[in-house]
This record gives sequence, C-alpha cells and structure tokens, in this order.
Amino acid sequence: MIFHYTALNTDGTKIEADIDGATMDAAVAMLQKKGLTIVTINEQGTGGTGLEFITQLSIFKQKIRQKDIVIFSRQIATLFEAGVSALKAFRLLASEGENKSLVEELTHVADDIESGISLSEALSRRPTLFTPFYTNMVKAGEESGKLNETFLFLADYLDRDYEMTQKIKKAMTYPSFVIATFFLIMVAMFVFVIPKMAAMFIDQGAELPTITKIVLAISNIFVKYGPVTFPLMIVAGWLFHKWSKTDDGKRKIDEIKIQIPVLKVLYQRIFLQRLADNMNTMLSSGVPIVQSIEITSSILDNVIYKDLLVRVGNKVQTGTSFSKALYEEPLVPNILVQMVHIGEETGALGFILKNLANFYRRELDTAIDNVIGLIEPAMIVGLGLAVGILVSSVLLPMYSLSAAIT
Repeated sequence: MIFHYTALNTDGTKIEADIDGATMDAAVAMLQKKGLTIVTINEQGTGGTGLEFITQLSIFKQKIRQKDIVIFSRQIATLFEAGVSALKAFRLLASEGENKSLVEELTHVADDIESGISLSEALSRRPTLFTPFYTNMVKAGEESGKLNETFLFLADYLDRDYEMTQKIKKAMTYPSFVIATFFLIMVAMFVFVIPKMAAMFIDQGAELPTITKIVLAISNIFVKYGPVTFPLMIVAGWLFHKWSKTDDGKRKIDEIKIQIPVLKVLYQRIFLQRLADNMNTMLSSGVPIVQSIEITSSILDNVIYKDLLVRVGNKVQTGTSFSKALYEEPLVPNILVQMVHIGEETGALGFILKNLANFYRRELDTAIDNVIGLIEPAMIVGLGLAVGILVSSVLLPMYSLSAAIT
C-alpha cells in the first residue's frame, strides 16, 4: 500500500512524500525509525492509469508456484546460515527475485519485520502463500534459534510434496486428454454424421435395430435441443462445482473417493505419507504433538481424514497416547499404530515417523503406478465399447439393406 505522509525531521523541516508499507502501522514504524515526527499520514487511492489498474488485478498477476516457495526457502536458509538478519535477507531476496508477485509479498514481509513484527507473524498474515504448517514451523525455529535448519526442513518437505503432486497430475493428464478428445469426436459424430446416416436409412425404408434407434434418439437430442442442452450441461457442471465446494459437497465427494477400491488405496497412502512426513518435520523442530496434529489436520484435502485427525488431536489433548488414539480409528492401518507405539515407548517417535514417511512415499509411488496401470486398460475398454456401439448402430442397418437388395 502507498501512504502519503507529512512529517518533521530532527531539525524541524517539514517533509511531504509517499511511502510503501504493508499496513499503516508498518509505514508509521518505518518513518519513526528514520527519526521523523509524523504530522499526517493517509492511504493513497487506487489512482493511476487504466493499464496500471488492470495489471494490479489478481488475474493478471504472476502466479506464485509451490516451486517458488521451495527455492525461496532454500535461499533464506542459506542467508540465515551465513548470519544475515531476517530483514536484510528478505530485502535481498525481494531485490533479486524474478517473480514479481513473490517480490511484492517478500517486500511486505520485510516491511512488517521492520515495523517490529516477528517473522512467523509476518508470514502468517499471508495465509494464501504460507500455510499454517509453514508459519508454525518458522515460529518453532524462532523459539529454538534454528531458523536456517527450519527453512531447510521446509524446503525439503515442500520439494517432496511438490514432487508427489506433480506425479499425480501427470498421471491424470493423459487419460483426461484422451477422454476429452473422444467426447468431442462423439459429439461431432452425433451432430454431423449420424443425422445423414439416419436420413439414408429412412429413405431406404430399412427396419432399424434397437441399438440404432437409441443412437438416433441421442443424435436427435443433440441436433434439435443442442442450443438448450449444452447451456444446461454447462449450468449443471457449474452448479456441481459450486456444490462440491460446500462442506456437505466436499464430505459426500470425499466419502465416495475413499469407497472406490482403487482410489481408496491411493487416498489412504496420500494421507499416511503426509501424516508421517508432517508429524516428523514438526516434532523434529520442537512443535508440541497436539499442535502438530492440529496443523496436519488443517492442511489435509480430504474431509474424512481431516475429521479423523481432529478426533485424534482431541483425544491426545485429554491425555490419550497418540498410538491409542490412532488405534481407535478404523481407517488407520495397524502397522502405523504399532510403529508409533514403539516410537512412544523408546522416545524415538520422530525417527519412527521419518522411516514411516519414507515407507509410505514408496507405497504411494506404487499406488500411483497401479492406478495408472488400471486407468489405461479400463479407458481402452470403455472407449472400445462406445465405438463398437456406434459402429454397430451404423453397420447393422446397412447390412439389413444389403441383404434385402440381394
């Protein structure tokens, strides 16, 4: 934000200028550190040219990717290890950054730090960029005096999470492309090809088999009611998307996800890998176990597993051991419960969770490969059946016409 201020310097000279700050308090603190006595300070309006206003809109801003946060975390860890202060480190990275959106955010963080706010609190003010997991890890690093190690932990963790997310996306890219292309081709067939074939069959007076009548009925829907059908499909898709974002919609969809045999294993592996990895990272950094469970639950995507960890956290808070609380949840496999119990008894819970995280990461890779291996043949069979039905609906009447002629 830009603030216009009027102030007096040490010799009483009046100064009138603008200053950039994340908040008015941050701007005031920066001016006071310069030895200025503030007379007035006001936030500037959103003036400027139309182009400047457009470029400030979020849709035109450069997107901050998870990979950018990974690189930033490694850079800040290196600077802390070299003894550079937090303020200087953020100013340096902001001045050298290539991503303009990230540079802007880092500048705001530096302004907050300069105004006297702690690093963890400054990061927590940007929840879309830094998750509760990230900010709590930084807070633990501040309390332990090991910020460089904390940021290295975070960079490693985010790198692993990014790699897993990208692998899942890549696994779904090919099937999604093939299905979308096939759908467009089928629509084109129903709109342009099938009606011409239907006219020929009608002119010849051929007796149409049931499968052809069904295909022709679908084609008639696309041709006659296309201007209404397609907008209705778009509206229905939009309504489903909006419903899927509600609490009830998320719960219903997540319940379905963990009931489908193949996807059930995949989502369970994702949950177990993130649980073990997050808990290991936070416990190793000195975050209390109850807080670690709460933070882990807050960053899970699946509502069912999120509620599971909330229940576990509540039980641990009342004095129940972590392993026992997990044992009472049917979705948690027994091997994880036993390993956590061993970790609690030996005092090496962090080490156990680290090994579990590595184990479930390998299991997740296998689960993803299995899903890919099943999607492709299932997709081929499904597309083959659809093409077979369409071809049969065309060839059967033609065969009947040929038999009648001979």
